[in-house]
Amino acid sequence: MSLASYIRCDIEIPINDDEYSDETFYIGCCFTGEFDLLNVTKYQFTTSYVYEVSSHWGIEISEYMNPKTCVESKKKLIELCEIMDSYLDKGDFFELYSCWVGVEAEKRDGELTLQINNFDIEQIEIPEKTLVRFEK
Repeated sequence: MSLASYIRCDIEIPINDDEYSDETFYIGCCFTGEFDLLNVTKYQFTTSYVYEVSSHWGIEISEYMNPKTCVESKKKLIELCEIMDSYLDKGDFFELYSCWVGVEAEKRDGELTLQINNFDIEQIEIPEKTLVRFEK
């Protein structure tokens, strides 16, 4: 199984169609198919544009993770926030949700709201099946 991360926002953003990109982080398909995207849209997000955030492993920040993978997730989250900050206007937001592929329709375990440019990456925890709202 693979951990996938998804984002939802109210604007259309460009995606990278090359799922085998050498980039460490991009917006486009990697693990999921159309059915997975439909389920995460229906069960975890409200509406609008939904994308898989592909990085060859999802974003999860937890004390129970492999330390190397946790550090990589922190870097990916910072990069994601920088990318989304360039697309969003003041008052806008995007949401992030990570889960194992195939369980997108399961009940989420938690919710969290953060300011897109004002959080301490070393002080947050984002385990799988947690919906995070990043506000600008």
